[in-house]
Amino acid sequence: MRRLLIATILISLLLGACGKTLTSGKTEVTFWHGLSGPLGDTLNEMIMEFNREHEDIEVVANPISSYTALSQKLMASIQAKKQPDIAQVFESWASKYIESGVLASLDELIAEDDDFDEADLNDVYPVFRNSNTFNDTLYSFPFNKSVRAYFYNKDDFYRAGLDPDYFPKTWGEFKEYALKLTRDTDNDGVNDQFGTNFNVNEWQFVNLLHQAGGTLIDEEGRPTLNSAMGVEALSYVTDMMFKDKSVYLVREYEGQNDFLAGVVAMYEGSSVSITHMRQQPINFNIGYAPLPTYRTAQSAVSGANIVIFKSGDRKRERAAWEFIKWFTDTDQTARWSVATSYMPVRRSAMNSDIIVSFLKKNPQYKGIYEQLETAVYEPQTAAWFKARPELKGYLEKAMRDQSSPREALDGAAKKFAELIEEESR
Repeated sequence: MRRLLIATILISLLLGACGKTLTSGKTEVTFWHGLSGPLGDTLNEMIMEFNREHEDIEVVANPISSYTALSQKLMASIQAKKQPDIAQVFESWASKYIESGVLASLDELIAEDDDFDEADLNDVYPVFRNSNTFNDTLYSFPFNKSVRAYFYNKDDFYRAGLDPDYFPKTWGEFKEYALKLTRDTDNDGVNDQFGTNFNVNEWQFVNLLHQAGGTLIDEEGRPTLNSAMGVEALSYVTDMMFKDKSVYLVREYEGQNDFLAGVVAMYEGSSVSITHMRQQPINFNIGYAPLPTYRTAQSAVSGANIVIFKSGDRKRERAAWEFIKWFTDTDQTARWSVATSYMPVRRSAMNSDIIVSFLKKNPQYKGIYEQLETAVYEPQTAAWFKARPELKGYLEKAMRDQSSPREALDGAAKKFAELIEEESR
């Protein structure tokens, strides 16, 4: 008995050292996510605050190294029937999980919640509600969502005789500005200052496609990215690269680094790019702007949503929903947005003191937020998750002048169709 008592005491001490006790009475909610760096730090701070405010719930975060690793780990956990309570997912992942029957219906949890009603749901931006609804059922909720934005060097604009508080609003104006900002500053016959740079980015192409009036798929689910509008969108990019020579090709973060180094005057990235750029010294006045538009002002949102996996324990599922509801309420989503430059989930956040104060200091950022009003979302089908990297490969061929925009997009559309066919079997 004495040995048993000593062992019990030791176990209790060890559990206490780990921050848990056998008698805590808390409902533990495990959360797998793929955020790191300053974004992960902000998320951890908010999770700790939630845990302090909710004595009966403890969210335990498990950061995964990348979204690819997160996807692989989630699939393995589902096969082993040991999935977490909540996790970040993309729409194309969620569609597969729904087929497997492992996700809890958020509609059902909302119906059981007296503190969340239709007005709350209608406060969520339509693009987020729609992208998280599958077969008329809400299975996921927007979590860390972003839009594309432009960051520009106001000092370069001034030196080129351009208004530093005005960013081009149309494709045509953007081309003109890129040419004016491309210069041989040391007169050696070689341009050393450029309007902008592009990397091979599927998200950028999707936006240009929609702005040209096109779509990725039609109402029957057939790929249409190689339409006349698609070719026009990709040609807009390649013409600036090979005809105007005001744009050059970069890889990954090279474009951002060149912008910070003053090599280019304009840089297109995720709205979250500024969070990473703030970690580096910025030696010029920086401006913020929404994307230039063409036939439409549509652009696609990106980023992850959050889901609740079925656990067989309704108390845990309700606790998981409590965290999601808290994280995406007006004040928290406004705080998350200002700290990270992810987009607020709710329209009411735009009137919060947090965002109103932020916009007083950064009025140009308002246009970036306003893109949510005309935003669209990418296909929910799991085939799109596989087609995205394939599209990237075809885009690169065109952007390296190894194929025409038409040839590249015909190849991408054919591959996308094959992947859709595979998914339907």
